[in-house]
Amino acid sequence: MARLLVLVFVISSVIASVAGSNAFFADDNPIRQVVSDGLHELESSILQVIGSTRHASCFARFAHKYGKRYESADEINRRFGVFKESLKMIRSHNKKGLPYKLGVNEFADMTWNEFQKHRLGAAQNCSATLKGSLKRSNSIVPETKDWREAGIVSPVKNQGSCGSCWTFSTTGALEAAYAQAFGKNISLSEQQLVDCAGAFNNFGCNGGLPSQAFEYIKYNGGLDTEEAYPYTGKNGVCKYSSENVGVRVFESVNITLGAEDELKYAVGLIRPVSVAFEVVDGFKLYESGVYTSNSCGSDPMDVNHAVLAVGYGVENGTPYWLIKNSWGEDWGDHGYFKMEMGKNMCGVATCASYPSVA
Repeated sequence: MARLLVLVFVISSVIASVAGSNAFFADDNPIRQVVSDGLHELESSILQVIGSTRHASCFARFAHKYGKRYESADEINRRFGVFKESLKMIRSHNKKGLPYKLGVNEFADMTWNEFQKHRLGAAQNCSATLKGSLKRSNSIVPETKDWREAGIVSPVKNQGSCGSCWTFSTTGALEAAYAQAFGKNISLSEQQLVDCAGAFNNFGCNGGLPSQAFEYIKYNGGLDTEEAYPYTGKNGVCKYSSENVGVRVFESVNITLGAEDELKYAVGLIRPVSVAFEVVDGFKLYESGVYTSNSCGSDPMDVNHAVLAVGYGVENGTPYWLIKNSWGEDWGDHGYFKMEMGKNMCGVATCASYPSVA
């Protein structure tokens, strides 16, 4: 048993030849062809606990690919049970012909309660957007937009096991605004916001809002660079230093609650916009397509995840928002997802705001 647990503890390397999570179940999946002692040993060890079935083999390869650590045989069995439920959800959903697909990713062995605790913030009150401050001109809004093409959208980051999505939405908007204003890229500190922005109704790893983070930065004097104040993914003591400021905020603009026309104007003509929405069970396994849901709402008290709207378009006749997430590049469509536009889907236009920088 000691040897078994040692093998299970191993963090295995990612298999770079995997083209996508749905390929997990294809007969010609490259994972099946890899000859790796680490994989074979891990698979053998896990199968000793849960038995040898097709689902068990998939689970072993999943654990290898995502470097999973399971501390006991009981945990292996429990995680395998969650994994099988994820497979059932994925297969059931993908048979329905809906405009988006689900697939296996690193969250496939996490329960919904665990996912809420470690990847989402507590529901926030979006009172700042009850009255918007966007000033519109007569400029024509483009039919489609993708700010990545302008080179101002920073790389996808990973918040880890901390409900700090609001800080990544904040830095994503600021990094884009900085690149647009000054013609060069910058990486800004999420950890400073986790540690220091509590006086502005933010709660570190337990949630917050970009609109409140912009106000903190405005009145605090600035936000440090990532290099000067690196991310730890846990609540800490504030160590902000004005000597390392990467960006200052002189204004933030709030989109009127629920006004997707305002949001489209801002994203289409100004720059990427911080948004928040309600994540419901199943979204964690999103893989591609235009996400839509009948179980999420648009109540401003229900939003639990902040992200960055970087564009919009139409796919197979369905208009969508193009949104940058903070769960790493392996999640979704290279770290991005599409959300149906025109219905304030899941409250995507409920807590929208963007900054102007100096």
